[in-house]
This record gives sequence, C-alpha cells and structure tokens, in this order.
Amino acid sequence: MTMNLTRKIISSHLAKGEMKPGLEIAITIDQTLTQDATGTMAYLQFEALDIPQVKVPLAVSYVDHNMLQAGFENADDHRFLQTFANKYGIQFSKPGNGICHQVNLERFSKPGNTMIGSDSHTPTGGGAGMLAIGVGGLDVAVVMGGAPYYVTMPKVVGVKLTGKLNPWVSAKDVILEMLRRLTVKGGVGKVFEYYGPGVSTLSVPERATITNMGAELGATSSLFPCDNVTKEFFRMQGRLDDWNEISADPDAEYDEHIEVNLGELEPMMAKPGSPDAVVKVSEVEGTPVQQVIIGSCTNSSYKDLMLVAKAVKGKKVNPNVSLHITPGSRQVLETIIRNRALADMVSAGARIMEAACDGCIGLGSSPPSGSVSIRSFNRNWSGRSGTMNDSVYLASPEVCVAAALTGKITDPRKLGEYPEVEWPESFVTDDSMVIGPSDNPESVEVIRGPNIKPLPKAEPLSSNLEGEVLIKLEDDISTDGIMPAGPKILPLRSNIPAISEHVFSQIDPGFPARAKEKQGGFIIGGDNYGQGSSREHAALAPMYLGVKAVVTRSFARIHKANLVNFGILPLEFADQAGYDAIEQGDTIRFNGIRELIEGGATSIPVQAGSNSFVCTLDVSDRQREIILAGGLLNYTKMMHG
Repeated sequence: MTMNLTRKIISSHLAKGEMKPGLEIAITIDQTLTQDATGTMAYLQFEALDIPQVKVPLAVSYVDHNMLQAGFENADDHRFLQTFANKYGIQFSKPGNGICHQVNLERFSKPGNTMIGSDSHTPTGGGAGMLAIGVGGLDVAVVMGGAPYYVTMPKVVGVKLTGKLNPWVSAKDVILEMLRRLTVKGGVGKVFEYYGPGVSTLSVPERATITNMGAELGATSSLFPCDNVTKEFFRMQGRLDDWNEISADPDAEYDEHIEVNLGELEPMMAKPGSPDAVVKVSEVEGTPVQQVIIGSCTNSSYKDLMLVAKAVKGKKVNPNVSLHITPGSRQVLETIIRNRALADMVSAGARIMEAACDGCIGLGSSPPSGSVSIRSFNRNWSGRSGTMNDSVYLASPEVCVAAALTGKITDPRKLGEYPEVEWPESFVTDDSMVIGPSDNPESVEVIRGPNIKPLPKAEPLSSNLEGEVLIKLEDDISTDGIMPAGPKILPLRSNIPAISEHVFSQIDPGFPARAKEKQGGFIIGGDNYGQGSSREHAALAPMYLGVKAVVTRSFARIHKANLVNFGILPLEFADQAGYDAIEQGDTIRFNGIRELIEGGATSIPVQAGSNSFVCTLDVSDRQREIILAGGLLNYTKMMHG
C-alpha cells in the first residue's frame, strides 16, 4: 500500500490503535522538548511519577522564554531546570544558547523521528522531516516516564508546491497564504504535508518557517520530506549521520488536497488581531511604522538575518523606527559575528537582542502606546506584545526590513535588487552550552527556589456538579486570553496559587476573585476556544480556582487535551440554542455526570435554572478514565501503581 510521509512515520511508531482519522492512536516518541515557561511544571509533574530517569531516547530542556531576570524567580527556575536535567537524564540548553525550535532544528532534529514538545510551535521540526507535535507539559511528563503519546489520528492534507518564489517573496508568504485561505480554525485535526516540485526550491530554514506557523492553522503538525536539500543542511551542521532520505510514496494519497504555486505569491501581511487577517502588502502600503522586530522561532535563521544584513548594508534605519534583531540561536549569532553581517546591522542602527523569544512572548521589546509594530513573528493577538493597545502586523523579514528603512509599510520589491544569500561552508557547531546529564544522578541535588510551589492536586470527578457560570466568552479566545504571558506573569509559572490570580486578567480582571467567592464553577466559550499556545497553565490555573467544566461551541486541540489532563470536563454545545440560552451568573447543574461518563454517554444533559439543553462529550475511552480519575497524573499513578 502506498503511503504519504505522515502515515509512514506514524505506522513505524504506532503503539496502539488504528490509523483512521478521528480515532485515538498511541505512538512511541523519540524526542521530547520543553522550554522554561512550561518546563518547570512539566518536570514537577514528572517528579510526581516517582520514576528515576527519563525513558525517551532524547529529552532536551531549553531556556529561552523567561530570560528577563528582574527578580530572583526566573534565575531560580533556570537553576532548578539545570539541576533537574542533570539528575534525571535530560540534556539542558543554557540561557543564551537560543530559541528551542531553532536550536532543535540545527542540533537535534532527525528525519523520520517523532517528537512532542511543551510548546505549540514544536512542529518547526517538520522542516527537517520530523513528525513533531505541540502538547501540554503533563503529556511530556508522562511520555518521559515511558508511556506512548495519545492523539487523535489526523487527516493528512497534501499541499502541492509548484513553481519558485519570486525575489522579495518568502516562505513566510507561503504560510500567510495558507492562513488567508484556511483561517486559524482550518487545520484542526489535520497534518499538512508539503510535497511537489516547489519543495526543492526551499531551504530547511524556509521549510521550518512554514511548519512553525502551521500551529496558527490549528494543525496537529506540518512536515516536509527529507531530500538532498535537507542533506546539505545536515552536512553544514556536521550531522550527516543523523540524515536519512524519507518522503511520501510516488502515488501517495491524501485526505484533502491544496495546491500553491509559489511563483504566483506576493508579499503578504497579517493585520493586527489575528494571524489569519492576511492581506497583500500593497493593500496597507504607506501606513507609518514605529517599531520593527525581526526574529522569533519563525524567522530568526541564518538566511533570514543575512537577508536583512545585506538589505541594510550601507544604509540607515529610518529615524522614526526602532529596529530590533533577535537571532534564533547562538550558532546563528556567532556565524553573523564572524562574517561581519552583525556589524552591518549595528551600523545601520539596529538594536541587537539576546538569542531568545523576547518580544514574541511579550517579555521585552513592547511597542509604544498606539504605535504600529511590524514583526516577523507568528502571533499578533491584542496585548500579546505587552502593550494593550498595540497594533502588530506579522510579515516576512523582507517586508520588515522594507518598513525599517522607509518608516512605513512598503512593498519590499521597491527596494531594488534582491540580495543573494550565500550559505557558509559550515556552521559554527559549538555545543558547549548544552549540558549533558550527570553520570552519578543519585548524588545530584535538585535546587528549588522559594517561588517553586507544590503541584496542585485534582480530585476524582463527583457524581453531581453544580455551580455558577463564571464567565461567558466569544469565539477564538486564545490561551493568551485565558492565561496571559508577559514579564509580570510568566515568572509565576511554577507558582500556581500566584499565577491563578491572573486568569482572564486581560478580559475580566474580576474572574479569580469571583471563582474563589463562588467556590469554582463553569466557563462558557464560543468556537475555537483555547487556540494558540500549548500553555497548560490555561487549564491548570482554572482547575486550581475550582473550574469543573468548560462548555464551548468547539475547542482548539491542545487546550482540549490539557483540560482533560487536569480533570476539567470539555463539553461542546449540541446546537447554537444552548450557547444562546446561558449567561454569566446562571446556575447550572450536571446530575449523575460521573455515572453518565462511566456508561460511555456522549450526550450530557445540562440543567440551567428552568432551561435545559444537551452538550456533547467527544473524548476517547481513555480520556473518560482520565476525567473520572481527576486528571492524567492521578490516572497514570493509578494505572502504574
């Protein structure tokens, strides 16, 4: 039987289940990835499993998010992460070594491998032919303990690329075109697999830009085949032994099909508010710009920054613009230092930031009030930048550099001849900032700062649930909206009592106090609830506040899994009437809910005052057991004694 690449990789890693879209499968995992904003909690959860060493072939702990050390909290977490990695068999990438996805692509990616990571942009690894999936931290903890990863078998969408990108048009424009066509809901339950003659025209970092922002489509993952272009990337990394050729069979079939002619694309942008608000640059050209940032895990590769360096060489940044450059890794930074490209950017007036997430997660580089910021990032929800009345556009490095030089949104094709980027003979391959685990783990003490609090525990599901609707929300609420980031909140990731005070703080600051006063209750949401980041704190903190169920029109994949993992019922309205009939402050009741779930019910009756309606519980049999147990941690300990 001919197979596409996605099915080949899943087939070779299938532990349980049948590869039929919509059914739950379990796959063995070759690599896990964590970053510091999610990692501390993931490792506390792993520790609770009482397993002496991680059981996956490769586990890597990165520090790239909470880099701002304005107090002791972040530095304490970094020390905890390093000592924990040292003790439990995990590779530790030190602060300053780079963004997890960029470093992983450069130094740890392996074609045909499976990887899960506690960051929604983990599918970046698909640029090197990995089936890489973003998940919650508890899923990573359980997999590190030796379990397979459970996921709904996705549909596989074949994306045929033809033609070749024109000058000043980039890989970012490919994924922006996908978002324009499909929206942020268009990839739920799907893997996007790229193939066709256009693939060979794209470098590995360009492919990784496309797979990275597949997360914005809501996709389970995205991936490219491994070919001679991939082989050359691995050769420059000094890792030819990790390369192998892997692709779909010539007559592979796909559940759905899309075709993109690269030669027909032009420079694009996502307007403020959502990654799918995509327009041609020509439609918004002339808009004054005050800030430009080039970086993030989407566009911080050697090729991206060399393009910028060549475009600004001998020129000056517009006096009304602050240009920030964020290298994706220490390898990229050191390479552009050695070839003097960094000097060209500094001479032009750029600010050089640390090799970290920085402004993408709102931990620096916040724009001025009421200003326009053009960023080569992947997300632009209101307030994510750290400035509440922000106006953030997403664009390619090409569009960004055009705005930096002209002081306004400008079609980069007006800059003249497109700079040709030459690849180095080899990259700087110094892995000294990746610290391996101890040979004597029993002698290692895990150091915990005072901000690291004990893991909250959930109780098994009760027979009846009753309480108030604590909040009612519209469509497309992101995990940023549920559990914001930023320099004040992110350092509290290992302190659930403290971080829970910020749940919905940008939408309804009174939510935490109301949840405490009412001793918990319920959340009502619209379509695509929980889109965006994998941050499990958007489920864990509400659980701590007593939220027992979230009832929506539909869920984003990772957040729904996180709700299950923490014992919160993820219910969906059977029809629009149910959503319309309920308001904040209403008392609702689920009678005999435990018995219904034990009996395999998919229709769940809800009593709301004098009204009643039906919700749907769309979970696997295993997830039912997790909900009944009060979450994945309780379930795992119960199953393994």
